[in-house]
Amino acid sequence: MAEILHVTARDKWEQAVAEGQYRGDTLATEGFTHCCLSGQLSGVVSRYFRGQTELVVLRIAPDRLKPPLSWENPPGSDDVFPHVYGPINLDAVVEVVPLEDVLGR
Repeated sequence: MAEILHVTARDKWEQAVAEGQYRGDTLATEGFTHCCLSGQLSGVVSRYFRGQTELVVLRIAPDRLKPPLSWENPPGSDDVFPHVYGPINLDAVVEVVPLEDVLGR
């Protein structure tokens, strides 16, 4: 299965490392952490992270996730996005890369 991606602030990731798990901003409010595939990343960044700095991309191995992973269509979209229903265990994160490196900026 292809890796999934999640964009977050560098300090949020550093906090997750200190705590031993990553809790996305929407886990408490929506019940899951939003992720995407590499082909969806540019659109996600332009819609939700415009103008933000110090962002990193978590490259996540789905087969290493402890919480459930679900593939869902957001309302009004034909795309299917991966959603992680629980805190992301750190050993599922195979790489953390600055966003600008991933986007080639």
